[in-house]
Amino acid sequence: MKPYVIIVEFTIKPGGMPQFMPLMLENAERSLRDEPGCRRFDVLTGEDGRVILYEIYDDEAAFAAHCKAPHFHRFDEASRPLVASKRVERCTLFNYVPATAG
Repeated sequence: MKPYVIIVEFTIKPGGMPQFMPLMLENAERSLRDEPGCRRFDVLTGEDGRVILYEIYDDEAAFAAHCKAPHFHRFDEASRPLVASKRVERCTLFNYVPATAG
């Protein structure tokens, strides 16, 4: 089975980034630490102030478990007033090539 990928794009309300980022980073850390099916959780920022997540899960069921996790619900509730818009894209990783040491 190919990994399941989620890309989330947040537009943060003006002045909200200092409050949003610690919440997001804690959510990412807990997802990687506490969820066996979460393989990757990258947090990126765009030049225009957007926050983009790149998440890889073992499968769709692992992502569903993420959405039910207590830490996710805490993040979602605390960050909601800071978010102007949110877009979620579900993908299947077509060409998975593990990184090599070198």
